[in-house]
Amino acid sequence: MRISLLSLLYFSLVISVLGNSWPQFRGPTGQGHVLGESHLPLKWNYENGISWQTYLNGKAWSSPICVDDQLLLSNAIQKDGLLQLEILSINFKSGRVQWRKNLFEYENLPRIHNKNSFASPTPFYDEGRVFVHFGNLGTACLGLDGGLIWKQKLDYSPVHGSGASPVIIKDLLLLSADGAEDPCLYALDKYTGAIKWKTARDSDAKKNFSFCTPTVIIEKGEVQIISPASDYVFAYDYNGKQIWKFNYPNGYSVVPRPVYENGIIYVSSGYDSPTLYAIRSGGQGDITKSHLVWETRKGVPRNSSVLVVNDMLFMAADNGVVSCLDAKNGQLYWIERVAGSCSASLLLANGRIYLCDESGKTFIFKAQKEYSLIARNDLEERMLASPISYQGSLLLRTEKGIWRIGK
Repeated sequence: MRISLLSLLYFSLVISVLGNSWPQFRGPTGQGHVLGESHLPLKWNYENGISWQTYLNGKAWSSPICVDDQLLLSNAIQKDGLLQLEILSINFKSGRVQWRKNLFEYENLPRIHNKNSFASPTPFYDEGRVFVHFGNLGTACLGLDGGLIWKQKLDYSPVHGSGASPVIIKDLLLLSADGAEDPCLYALDKYTGAIKWKTARDSDAKKNFSFCTPTVIIEKGEVQIISPASDYVFAYDYNGKQIWKFNYPNGYSVVPRPVYENGIIYVSSGYDSPTLYAIRSGGQGDITKSHLVWETRKGVPRNSSVLVVNDMLFMAADNGVVSCLDAKNGQLYWIERVAGSCSASLLLANGRIYLCDESGKTFIFKAQKEYSLIARNDLEERMLASPISYQGSLLLRTEKGIWRIGK
């Protein structure tokens, strides 16, 4: 697997501990790659190949993160008209709940989309702290022992609930806040929770709401925050100043996290008719006409984030159709109906790609220019959360709980 020098610079800047952790949405790189040799399991089912299963009360579609043999995950429990938002720590080896912390409570439940949950953003781990985010319902920072460091609530009005995961860059905690009105990007002081800056979207989109997790890159030695929203993807500097924007007309409800490789940023425009854009990094101002490398509308996901490896781009559309393209020019290598309905993002481990569909099936195929299915496995439980890897095991979150697959 080839990783560019710029990507390595980004990884070292964003993540304090790369080696033995899965610290954020889509892993150490934020792009779905399992680093190093990792022989994840290939075969399992409801009764075989399972190390443990932990059932959880409540419903959430956030992925867990892992550090120091702890699985840390957000959760939402509804009981007797009360909504409780919490974070849990589960022992990686045994599957036992070590501690849980109730962070926010609400009596009047806000409206969300029927596919969403009240705990969809994935937490972020950095320098001994865990950052858990529930959109406008609250954000908190805790130690690995569950001790509360700070809490914060941001004033904005999401549509259909929240979905964008938090991102740490140096001393800043980045939070997308693309609601019905006044969409923006927040940066909080990661040590105190205080608002450092708030940058409004330079857009007149008809539908302001989106749910996209930012991606941080390094361009000419400087940090750039790549943050898609409705109608535009924006690049901001570390202080929140807009550097450039790229227009995708009438795109909204953007979910897939941008992927960056070899100087190209890959962005999906979201609903209603998604287009995948390959955008050359750099530039100033409006770069819509000057920096487009290629685009495609065939098989583009509205929810799942794409995967780039060895100049190949893989993507899973919402209907389970998977495509492999040349990442440099968009040439189609293959397209196949692989799975059922898909929301989870793709995972790459040791030359194999793991794709989870909403019915609980996981499909494993080779990361190559010809389609080759290796295995198909079924847990028989609804699954929208993206899979993660830790210490040679695959961890899957279903509607009922957490499964550890493999050794």
